[in-house]
Amino acid sequence: MFKHKLIFVSILALTAFLLSCAQPQSGPTAEEQANLAATNRIYDEFINQGKEEVFDEHVSPDFAEHDKTPGLEPTRDGVKQLFRMFRAAFPDLHFRVDDIVASGEKVVARATMQGTHQGEFMGMQPTGKKVAVEVIDIFRFANGKIVEHWGVADNLSMMQQLGAMPAEGETM
Repeated sequence: MFKHKLIFVSILALTAFLLSCAQPQSGPTAEEQANLAATNRIYDEFINQGKEEVFDEHVSPDFAEHDKTPGLEPTRDGVKQLFRMFRAAFPDLHFRVDDIVASGEKVVARATMQGTHQGEFMGMQPTGKKVAVEVIDIFRFANGKIVEHWGVADNLSMMQQLGAMPAEGETM
């Protein structure tokens, strides 16, 4: 009996120690919450709905785009032009935010871009094919505005889904 009491007391002490060491989870700061809200509006209202005024509201005029697209300036206007091109090629373009995290001045999102290829896209005639492409975006904020963006998209997968490149194990 003494042995069982000792084990119980040891487990209780260990549990108390672990609980005392645990850091309380604090939520995002007010600034991080504002940055998350702005980023979600960019996805929902600018990208998905085409409301360019929302982009202008949340993106600094001296914005720098680090995910450069050939033929487009790495600026705020270049990004708007890029999404006009995407919406023309994929009229049902929709970005679904799968995960989003704010830390300090940065917001990182993992999203899925979906759409049906119904218009010319980078010289490719419409295929009518649906695509789903994984995307990672990093936004840096300063003074409540997005000032920089880095992005990575699975462009190889998109080209394979459109039939422009063979999928693994296929030949063209």
